[in-house]
Amino acid sequence: MLFALSVAHMIWCSIGAEAGVQLPPNISIPAVIAFGDSIVDQGCNNNLNTLVKCNFPPYGQDFIAHQSTGRFSNGKTPPDFVAAALGIKEVLPAYLDPHLQSEDLLTGVSFASGGMGYDPVTSKITSALSFSDQLELFKEYISKLKRLVGEERTRYILANSLFLVVAGSDDIANTYFTFGARLRYDVPSYTDLMVSYASDFIQAIDELGARRIVVYGVPAIGCVPSQRTLAGGPLRNCADNSNQASQVYNTKLQALLDSLSQKLPLSKIVYVDVYNPLLHIVQNPQEYGFDVVDKGCCGTGDIEVSVLCNKLSKTCPDRSRYLFWDSYHPTEKGYQILVDPFITDYISRLL
Repeated sequence: MLFALSVAHMIWCSIGAEAGVQLPPNISIPAVIAFGDSIVDQGCNNNLNTLVKCNFPPYGQDFIAHQSTGRFSNGKTPPDFVAAALGIKEVLPAYLDPHLQSEDLLTGVSFASGGMGYDPVTSKITSALSFSDQLELFKEYISKLKRLVGEERTRYILANSLFLVVAGSDDIANTYFTFGARLRYDVPSYTDLMVSYASDFIQAIDELGARRIVVYGVPAIGCVPSQRTLAGGPLRNCADNSNQASQVYNTKLQALLDSLSQKLPLSKIVYVDVYNPLLHIVQNPQEYGFDVVDKGCCGTGDIEVSVLCNKLSKTCPDRSRYLFWDSYHPTEKGYQILVDPFITDYISRLL
């Protein structure tokens, strides 16, 4: 069954990660497992030969013990908020964290890699872990689970865990528009390609036992600071081409998930609309307590991201007034505002 979350459900509400979610007696979510790009990368890129990493200050400025863990923000990111709200654990670790403990596997990990996309070319450009790479790591993870708790408990964990799939932004913003690596495609045909790869991946994790699958659409990527700088003209407006491509892709993704819901009747597939909620914040910042939504907190806020946002970069004095931490990723507060209502809405739809 496919569920779509509208902008009305994504507006800030008082129930969420801070308050926690009370599951009914017949519902269990033993783990959170994340796949995708930098939005859910908890540190997998730290030891990869890629420039797309952030395991150095000022990243993590507001994280536990001010640690730079490889999360693309000043603090916690969506997988952390989801895991905490469900009462699973305070933060979700990266699967490739060298300090990962066996017991961490039982409650979930992230396989995500900053700079990747549905399109394999996207991962090649940045030397990130593709979905194929993440799928192989997931198979390895399943084998480890079986050795830890046996076949039956492993099947239970996989069938009842929450799977987050977050990708597509880098395909559109970077591979297609910034680098022009897919120029032989127009937007309709390129978004068809993205959706085809998305379909393959979702069916692959379903085949391996995933049953509660949450797929995020692409946000209004043209409104992030770096895209304003690169394609928004002298006034740094939202880049219309990127936003329009995102909308085309999201429409096709929803249609795909409708189709997969019929094809995979044992699974519940949730589509999360991020495009409209992010755009609403950008257009109505005061409603959320933001003063700055067109620049990041790090450096000039126009272009700094990953290695360009580093220990030499000055940061804004009040992160809570900024929607974006660097030129591409939200602040901890920005993430939390976007994620909290999704958590409660999804749980209510499980009943």
